[in-house]
Amino acid sequence: MRRLRMTEAASSSVQLPADVNQQRQQMIQNAETKSDAYTVLSLDLVWTSEFAAHRWIDQLPTDQFPLDKMLKPTVETAKYRGNPYAVPAASDGGLLYYRTDLLKKAGISATPTTWAKMKADCAKVKKLPEAKGMSCYAGQFQKYEGLTVNFAEAANSADGAVTDAKGKPDVDTPEAKKGLDFLVDSFKDGTIPKEAITYQEEEGRQAFQSGKLIFLRNWPYMYSQAEKSKVAGKFAVTPLPGLNGPGSSSLGGHNVALSSFAKNKATALDFMKFFTSQDSASTFLKDASLAPPYQALYDDQALVKQYPYLPVLKKSILNAVPRPRVVQYGDASSAIQQEAYAALNGDKSSARALKDLQAELRKSAAQ
Repeated sequence: MRRLRMTEAASSSVQLPADVNQQRQQMIQNAETKSDAYTVLSLDLVWTSEFAAHRWIDQLPTDQFPLDKMLKPTVETAKYRGNPYAVPAASDGGLLYYRTDLLKKAGISATPTTWAKMKADCAKVKKLPEAKGMSCYAGQFQKYEGLTVNFAEAANSADGAVTDAKGKPDVDTPEAKKGLDFLVDSFKDGTIPKEAITYQEEEGRQAFQSGKLIFLRNWPYMYSQAEKSKVAGKFAVTPLPGLNGPGSSSLGGHNVALSSFAKNKATALDFMKFFTSQDSASTFLKDASLAPPYQALYDDQALVKQYPYLPVLKKSILNAVPRPRVVQYGDASSAIQQEAYAALNGDKSSARALKDLQAELRKSAAQ
């Protein structure tokens, strides 16, 4: 999904590049020149701290937005040092898509809550004639932000971490190694197909929809598209599995913030109220499968009937772990991608990659 840059007129918008790193860089370049060309910024939630710390966005009045009606994890992503600098427009949580028809035919009644159970389920399914040539599992493993997400989920789902709550690096641990080892070993033993090293969200979606995968980690946006594909009526979603029990998603989503260099800020705040309202969130859910930040929409039985994944998505978001909330997030994410990719490709051992990543994250935190 392309991110929108909301301009001064509020009703006007301009598409930014599809690549998230290019989006961030374009907005930073605008802020560094103190240009008023951008008014309301659509930020990946992990950018909030960086933009607030550099004073590129304004602190917001808490009494003008219904933050108390939103899911707590989404609200926390919009804060810097305890103060609100953005407003959640959409949240996101990772889901495990799976082929209900194949699991049922293989005699599997419960969805996997652990990585070992998922692999065992795959072994049973792959014995079916209908599963000939299928691979077990995939996520997003190309060297981009999606790899940061998937690596963090693996580490967190093995009781590890990338950083502690204060942003201090804590990735060179036995727990994080177990998470990275799951990914590395899965590429080695064929659980994850070799071509998945090139997968972003869309490549994984297409592979699942074309019948190449039994399980897939992806975001909720995919649900409505899969319902229009050859696997329609043959799939469902469940929480991500982990090492010893249910895993933890990386928390996703987008916040909107007010540029410090904008004109007509009062008008911009009015637009932000409209754009982040519950009615708008409901529209975004219906039109684009965007995860709403509002609690009430997950409990609306009419919506649950229309979007059966909502209860699983709510659980995913509430149990999600934020990606490292550090000021130099871009540098931290690049380091994660570099080292995780090296381990997945076999260029480094998991232990070496995590040791090098710990050193790189310390450098980033010291800047």
